[in-house]
Amino acid sequence: MELYRKVRIACRDGMSGRAASRHFGISRESVRKMLSFSVPPGYRRKAEIRRPKLDGFTEIIDQWLREDIGQHRKQRHTAKRVFDRLRSEHGFVGGYTIVKDYMREHRRRGREMFVPLSHDPGHGQADFGEALVWIGGVEQKAHYFAFDLPHSDACYIRA
Repeated sequence: MELYRKVRIACRDGMSGRAASRHFGISRESVRKMLSFSVPPGYRRKAEIRRPKLDGFTEIIDQWLREDIGQHRKQRHTAKRVFDRLRSEHGFVGGYTIVKDYMREHRRRGREMFVPLSHDPGHGQADFGEALVWIGGVEQKAHYFAFDLPHSDACYIRA
C-alpha cells in the first residue's frame, strides 16, 4: 500500500510512468494500473471454483445444512461429520480439505456482513428530502435540507 501511494504521488508531481517504473523497480504495466485505480483493486477470480469430485454432492451437503438450522449448535454438522457421512452413505472418494473449504464458504455466504462507517473530523454529510407536516392544522408537504457532522454528532435541519 505504501508503494502504491508513493507511485501515485510521484506521477502526480510530474514523474512519467516510465520514470516511475524505473525509479521504483516495477513494470510500466503495474504503474499504469496504480494510476488508474484510487485504491488497489485486489485479486479478482475470473471463474467459479471447480470441485469435480464434490460438485455432485453439494446438493446433499446443502440439504443437511438446511436441516441443521433448527438444531442446537452442538448438534449441527461439522466438516468432519459431513465428510464421514458422504463417504459412508454416498461413496464419496474426494478428500477432507475440499469438504472443509466448501463448508467454510457456505458459512461465509450465510453470515450477515456490514462495513463500519468512519468519518474524519470536519467531514459532513448533506441530504435533501420531503416530509408531510402539519402547519396551522393543515397537512402540507415540506422540503427540507439536512446536514450532519458525524464526528461530533452535530446536525442542522431546515425545512
